[in-house]
Amino acid sequence: MKYLKSTLLALSLLTLATGCNDDKFLDVQPTGALSDDQLNSPANIEKQVIAAYSQLGNDVYRAPYTSMWPYGNVRGGDAYKGGNGTADVDAFYFYETFSFNRVDVGNTDELWFLIYVGISRCNDALRRLDAVSEAAMPTKVARQGEMRFLRGHFYFLLKELFKQVPYIDETVPTDQYGTVSNVELTSDALWGKIADDFRFAATNLPASQSEVGRANKAAAQAYLAKTLLYQAYTQSTTHAVTGLDAAKLQEVVNLCDQVIPKYSLHPDYATNFLTAGDNGVESVFAIQFSRNDGTPKGRTQRGNVLNYPMNPDYGCCGFHQPSQNLVNAYKTDAQGLPLFTTFNNADLSTPADFQANTVDPRLDHTVAIPSHPYKYLPTFVFENSWLRDPNTYGVFMSMKETVLPTDPSFQKTPPFMSTSKNWAVIRLADVLLWKAEALIELNRPAEALPLINQIRQRAQNSTARLKNAAGGSTSNYKIGLYPAAGWNQQYARQALRFERRLEFAMEGYRFFDLVRWGIAADYLNTYFSVEKTKRQYLQTARFTAGRDEYLPIPLNQINFSKGLYKQNPGW
Repeated sequence: MKYLKSTLLALSLLTLATGCNDDKFLDVQPTGALSDDQLNSPANIEKQVIAAYSQLGNDVYRAPYTSMWPYGNVRGGDAYKGGNGTADVDAFYFYETFSFNRVDVGNTDELWFLIYVGISRCNDALRRLDAVSEAAMPTKVARQGEMRFLRGHFYFLLKELFKQVPYIDETVPTDQYGTVSNVELTSDALWGKIADDFRFAATNLPASQSEVGRANKAAAQAYLAKTLLYQAYTQSTTHAVTGLDAAKLQEVVNLCDQVIPKYSLHPDYATNFLTAGDNGVESVFAIQFSRNDGTPKGRTQRGNVLNYPMNPDYGCCGFHQPSQNLVNAYKTDAQGLPLFTTFNNADLSTPADFQANTVDPRLDHTVAIPSHPYKYLPTFVFENSWLRDPNTYGVFMSMKETVLPTDPSFQKTPPFMSTSKNWAVIRLADVLLWKAEALIELNRPAEALPLINQIRQRAQNSTARLKNAAGGSTSNYKIGLYPAAGWNQQYARQALRFERRLEFAMEGYRFFDLVRWGIAADYLNTYFSVEKTKRQYLQTARFTAGRDEYLPIPLNQINFSKGLYKQNPGW
């Protein structure tokens, strides 16, 4: 991890054969192994804490869980899978179309496993922290808060992906793991457990940390607000939203009020997606990466390595392509406001279209468009030749997760590209819009208006880097603020949901927002009805309500549990 001591503890586990009769053999300490008691020293516990942090970014391209792009963007209609046709990492194609997804997809099983590795590391550190005194380890309570924060993060990912998962904490003996069912807790009770971790962290973490990258009090308060916002939307056993918990929404507002004064929006939206913005004023919590750190390939982003264009400066692999629907969503009207219901009536496709229509500036911060500068370098122009399979997936590429080949964070890890740039888990814009959403659902839309307009004002001021080689604007930008007139709850809800899409497009959130709001089936089937006229490979795509809101529990896991785990509805 960047700025944290990067020494990782090597754990050697030795299982002795029970048939050996040589007692002296059993008394020999294996060379290079550490006993469990030796691991409980303060120095080694600190290393185990670092090992838990390292799992935040230990994902792989076939099962990423940093940006969550295959599950949040591809499933949410903001992106096509991309790559070299539908068979190239076909699991992502299964996720995208829903109709082809199965319980035995190996990538889903690996995703489950990797996130539970993170939970296991947190639990191991917490058990060891419980065994040491504060006198021996003055950082004990803060480290407990950090491990509860990280465990809450990992469980949050599992919860939004699978809904019902086995909850195992540091008090469960390892030989009892096989007795814990994924339906032992109700969905609401599982949210409660996740919230408890963030509550503990918020109570016990310091306001600031001397080492950048460690969770602090405000990060825990923000993640607790996010958890409560999700929990506030109550769901039936078949995932339909059945109500809203006003008390939890009010707690979201209160928590956001404690976090917001501690951070600021970057004046330029672009800064969030540049290495220079790492750990900046908008960053509430981010996954830290590194290169040239003494390890063979560095601690670089592995979950996004597929998502670079196919030009000579990069070379691989053309995944994660913005959908035509997303690109169209950035169109604005004469007042610079979104076209909520008509944005998709005509496509933005040719270079002339981006001058003939007015658009939100966040379009060119998010989407690589042929003839437009790539990643703010006017002389580095995105071309059709950079695309891998435009006949299948169109002509747009994602940019937020990429860096220029000249960026100091860029690193080739053949055949892939990577970067040591941070990946944001929570930034201030998220907190502002969580508060706005809670206020709107509490029927206090007037209080939400300035929060949403604050986000739009920043976007309005974020055009300085969006210039072509001649110094002109890359697209025809026009973005306005929402007026108070006509700002009722219904309109505010529509504006909030659209704003979240525009602000966080391609960052991994869209599908989970749709499920939280209870509109995934209607939204995505409407999306498919139009997109399949443009993208032949989507002909069989269909979202099935009551099933597709969550991934299936991997068949391997059900088999490992000897049938203890119960499958999600519809699978």
